Amino acid sequence: MPAPILLFVYNRPEHTMRGIQSLQRNALAKQSDLYIYSDAPRGEADRTSVEEVRRLVAQVEGFKSVTVVERAENWGLARNIIDGVTTMTERFGRVIVLEDDLVLAPHFLQFMNDALDTYQDEERVGHIQACDFTRDPSLPPTFLIQWTGSWGWATWQRAWRHFRPDGRQLLEELKRRGLTRRFDFNGTYGFTRMLRRQVEGKNNSWAIRWNASLMLDDMLSLNVGRSLVGNEGFDGSGTNCGGGQLYGSDLWMEPLPVEKITPIRENQEARRAFQRYYHRTNNFWAKALRRIRRTLKGDFGA
Repeated sequence: MPAPILLFVYNRPEHTMRGIQSLQRNALAKQSDLYIYSDAPRGEADRTSVEEVRRLVAQVEGFKSVTVVERAENWGLARNIIDGVTTMTERFGRVIVLEDDLVLAPHFLQFMNDALDTYQDEERVGHIQACDFTRDPSLPPTFLIQWTGSWGWATWQRAWRHFRPDGRQLLEELKRRGLTRRFDFNGTYGFTRMLRRQVEGKNNSWAIRWNASLMLDDMLSLNVGRSLVGNEGFDGSGTNCGGGQLYGSDLWMEPLPVEKITPIRENQEARRAFQRYYHRTNNFWAKALRRIRRTLKGDFGA
């Protein structure tokens, strides 16, 4: 039986519609239960668009079943995802998780379900990620890495039990065990800083806490070198919309077979590919050039 799909939506009807349409084009959609979590508006400025999204999702068809959960108050993305994933993994044992700005390749659901089945009993594999933004041709079709992405992912109840919501505790343990540089891909990206800002209340990222939780428990993610997910949320419409074309993906439109990787250990070449990517896109001159280009375009959101 296909894993249930959790889709988290807020106030972007056009993004939501494109994402749902791409999901409907997956052959397994008709066999899958879809749970849509619709957050309530933060304020009056968002009310109209939230209501439009709710009218849209109330009419969704093309799945085995569609259940819409309308929050009566604004929960925010982190609380929504933590609650939804916790509740549904306890109920079903596994979930596929999507947000409203993702567009999916037609074989996304097949890949995710195959991967969930293949690695079900591999305790060190805690996460499946179907988006690749590095566009590095050296990456194999699938690989294991100690890093988690949040754009089109899946997990099991056995793995989600490792999630620790206390960012301060996670940060202190990363420091105590001397893992911050590894967490940051040898200092090429500020994941530790992101976690620190979560602790300080400057962001409310569930994903950085999930990433750190699995890192500390020495768990791996099955990632793809052929992207089955594209993120359209870098147009200034989302809560976390920075990044622009840094995280663009070329959708892989063919089936992506899942062959079990043995032994279960991190692919060091893949880790170096990520490190090269973050070094190339996150060094001082790259960031300065992006800032200049944004200024010239009058674009201050990415």
